[in-house]
Amino acid sequence: MAGELNVEVVAADRKVWSGVATLVVAKTTEGEIGIMAGHEPVLGLLATGVVTVRTTDGETVRAAVDRGFLSVSENHVAVLAEVAQLADEIDTASVESELAAAGDDQAAGRWAQARLQVAGAK
Repeated sequence: MAGELNVEVVAADRKVWSGVATLVVAKTTEGEIGIMAGHEPVLGLLATGVVTVRTTDGETVRAAVDRGFLSVSENHVAVLAEVAQLADEIDTASVESELAAAGDDQAAGRWAQARLQVAGAK
């Protein structure tokens, strides 16, 4: 159907989410990118952050992703991340402890912040 994207969010060890969507927004190393049906093919490097998927049902799916690739081709979007978590998979108390312990480790801090953002804590 026109205006739809087939979307997969995949971590190195599992498929996190897949379905049909009207919009995907992701953070790449070049900045934030929004993908809608008919988008030109793209291959980008994901930055640690949040991927937002607006489904055809009007729901919003948000996943924290840590590094990887975004691939867009013929109304198919693949988010291929090293690690990815949906909001209901995130234990905010545990992540807040990780954030406090991260200290000067900026990568660990960014990953913790992305998960807290997805979980709605910050």
